[in-house]
Amino acid sequence: MRLSLNTQILLGTLAGILLGLVFSKLGPDAATTRNGLYLSGLVGNIFIDLLKMILVPLVFTSIAVGVANLRVHQQIHRVWMSTLIFFVLSMAIAILLGLTAANLFEPGKGLSLDLFHDAMQRFETRQMTPAEFTVKFFHGLFVNPFAALAQSNVLAIVIFALFLGIALVIGGERYRNILALLQETLELTLRIVGWIMRLAPAGIMALLAQLVATQNPALLSSLAKFVAVVLGTTLLHGFVVLPLILFIITGMTPLHFLRHAREALLTAFATSSSSATLPVTLRCAEQHLHVKPAIAGFVIPLGATVNMDGTALYEATAALFIANLMGADLNITQQLIVSATAMLAAIGAPGIPSAGMVTMVMVLQSVGLPAEAIAILLPVDRLLDTVRTMVNVEGDMIGSLIVQKITRSNRPD
Repeated sequence: MRLSLNTQILLGTLAGILLGLVFSKLGPDAATTRNGLYLSGLVGNIFIDLLKMILVPLVFTSIAVGVANLRVHQQIHRVWMSTLIFFVLSMAIAILLGLTAANLFEPGKGLSLDLFHDAMQRFETRQMTPAEFTVKFFHGLFVNPFAALAQSNVLAIVIFALFLGIALVIGGERYRNILALLQETLELTLRIVGWIMRLAPAGIMALLAQLVATQNPALLSSLAKFVAVVLGTTLLHGFVVLPLILFIITGMTPLHFLRHAREALLTAFATSSSSATLPVTLRCAEQHLHVKPAIAGFVIPLGATVNMDGTALYEATAALFIANLMGADLNITQQLIVSATAMLAAIGAPGIPSAGMVTMVMVLQSVGLPAEAIAILLPVDRLLDTVRTMVNVEGDMIGSLIVQKITRSNRPD
């Protein structure tokens, strides 16, 4: 009997963790470890590169077709407003959870900075004020669409696809040939996604083997309290808060959702990239969770760019952690500034591994904390990135289900 893809991915996940533990036990100098990590790197990189290859045509066609298929202006308005309201509220809840846990457990107090002195000396980063970041962010929204497609500028592609989809709606029958071409391109793209997903079990196994084998236990243990707070609050948001919101609004049980979303969640955990996981996320939403393509094709690609619950939670918590390390006591006003900046930074963070580290600089500087302190987070960022990306992707799928329910788009046409 042939195993389902979900089961194969789950087995690949377990095998990757076990392999990583074996490589870690043998040590980096062992021939088995060197060869194993080389092979893991090769397979893992091929898998990620294939997902990145299909990303741009998938984002462009899915959003353009998704908006165009909404057909009626009022329907576009309802879907758009519902999507944005859900994204903002879910990120706000995530940030509130992170700040509450950071104030309650106070990670970083009493931890010596000597351990990180060398890392902080070596780390260099460009200083960027919140105003500069905001200007840069909005400047990147409206660019030449051909340049955006060539450079894989996902946010700019999303914006252009939105405009194109709206134009197709307004034009109606006049542009039916263009819409048909985009729909066929989307179908072809999804067919290629199906081929790529056959490599998913091996790709995830390779990526997790690398991750587990290359983590430094000493550094992890020194930051254990911070790691525990971030992991605990992120998992609480992902496996309690979001599923509870889904259940209240749609009636779908958390178990049903997780069982059908497992493929995308495991891929997000292994790749640490919501953008790379996007093909799998769309596949799960449409084929397993039965979200209408018009809704999924609009909400999920947009969410992969701007809906980052896990990233927002992490950045807010990390800012308080660094403040504790520095002996700085952030008041309520400063924590509100951190919250607002973390949300803006999460929206502007690209859906790639460790992208949150780039925007973290802006969050720190919003309340006067040194940007160089970001080096403290580097040893554990890769580990935490796996979990926060999984929650980011989960939020996108839950958002599509909620928007479909709110807009009553699940009724027959």
